[in-house]
Amino acid sequence: MSHKFKEHGDKNAACDSEEKEVCEQRASEASEPQEAQTCDDTDAQIQKLQNELSEITDKFYRANADFENLKKRLEKEKDSAVAYASESFAKDLLPIIDALEEAAKIDVEGNELADKIEVGVKQCLSLFTKTFEKYGIVPIATDAGFDPSVHNAISMIEAEGAKKGDIVQVYQKGYMYKQRVLRAAMVVVAK
Repeated sequence: MSHKFKEHGDKNAACDSEEKEVCEQRASEASEPQEAQTCDDTDAQIQKLQNELSEITDKFYRANADFENLKKRLEKEKDSAVAYASESFAKDLLPIIDALEEAAKIDVEGNELADKIEVGVKQCLSLFTKTFEKYGIVPIATDAGFDPSVHNAISMIEAEGAKKGDIVQVYQKGYMYKQRVLRAAMVVVAK
């Protein structure tokens, strides 16, 4: 019996080693798909992170470009504000120059005092005009044809010897301040 047990024990040992080998083989086969699956998960995570990085980088470049554009626009607006800082002051002076021009048109008919006043008014008007020109304020030309960007037509009339669109009469002088219309000229245009 001991011999049988010994034989059976040898068989069990052989069986155990075979089972152990099979178990190890199964375990290694089972771990390969897990490793492959883990590898696929890692690749997917890497791809996801690369996509996120790409999106963040794109957003950064766009935000930076928007910031640069905003900075340029604000710089341009600041330069424009500085260049045209006196615009409202110049507009406030226009009625004064209009009044002086009307005063200079008065016929004094040989009155000595009135002659002196007229000379003084014309000198003031000349000073105003020179100062305006110094700061880039010039009258809008009305001797050419009508231009809606600088002229304001208040009426249209039939005028002999005038072509359609010619300025026949000026009611109020217009002025340009550098490249801007300070006040449009109010004119009457030929039909």
